[in-house]
Amino acid sequence: MAGSLLLLLDDIATILDDVALMSKMAAKKTAGVLGDDLALNAQQVSGVSADRELPVVWAVAKGSFLNKCILVPLALVISFFAPWLINPLLMLGGLFLCYEGVEKVLHSLHHKKSHNEEEAEVELQALHGDIATLEKQKIKGAIMTDFILSAEIIVIALGTVATAAFSVKVAVLCVIAVLMTIGVYGFVAMIVKIDDLGLYLIQQASNVKKTIGRGLLAFAPKLMKTLTIVGTIAMFLVGGGIIAHAVPLFHHWTENSVDFAEHIPNLGHIMGALTPTLINFAIGFVAGIIVLLLVGLAKKIFGKSKTA
Repeated sequence: MAGSLLLLLDDIATILDDVALMSKMAAKKTAGVLGDDLALNAQQVSGVSADRELPVVWAVAKGSFLNKCILVPLALVISFFAPWLINPLLMLGGLFLCYEGVEKVLHSLHHKKSHNEEEAEVELQALHGDIATLEKQKIKGAIMTDFILSAEIIVIALGTVATAAFSVKVAVLCVIAVLMTIGVYGFVAMIVKIDDLGLYLIQQASNVKKTIGRGLLAFAPKLMKTLTIVGTIAMFLVGGGIIAHAVPLFHHWTENSVDFAEHIPNLGHIMGALTPTLINFAIGFVAGIIVLLLVGLAKKIFGKSKTA
């Protein structure tokens, strides 16, 4: 009896070691997407009132946990019964990210900024009247974006443990899903509350704390503006990267371009490292424009058919 118990404990310890090792490997491979996920979600939940920032982050975090509860079992089922379906589904998600990125670029280009205080006041009042709807839209958009990024992370993690036992696969995917959600939205919560921390420090007696507080207040809007730009770029990089890896033609073209860039005198190492990123961005941006045009065309066609 004691021997059986020791064998059981030894098996459990071995499985836990495998889970820990493979979780570490999966975390390394998904680190790049996690960075994009952080930038995107921080940008998505920005722009709400200070007292609603943490509730919005919490709402998106809960939606993210729900996404993982759907994606982890779905990925395991698809990988077992229809592994060929993973790439097409990722492609659809990648195209959506590219489309959303182009929409954000066009919105920023066409957005009419207030030219004086009166226009700013009118715009603020109009926005305040529909603040609940705006907040719901932000949460919905952030959860949808999280779903696509989470799907890619889960698939990457699944590929890391492709040859492992089913129990190890389940454990690793669950560990990655939980740690990813807590890590990303913990950082997002910290980012959106930087300005509040600055205000708190300014109110302290210490001159050092006041100086730090003023620095944080000056830094916070610049950080959010940077994250808005980085988040939009990340949409093209992630979406273009998904397309580039899923389409063999683009994948081989990227590899050949990297080989060519690495042979450039003096700059070969740097250009070789930058080439995949630049190609992914270009593919993502072009794909987003194409999808935008197709969506616009579909709206016109279906709009005419309804009015006819």
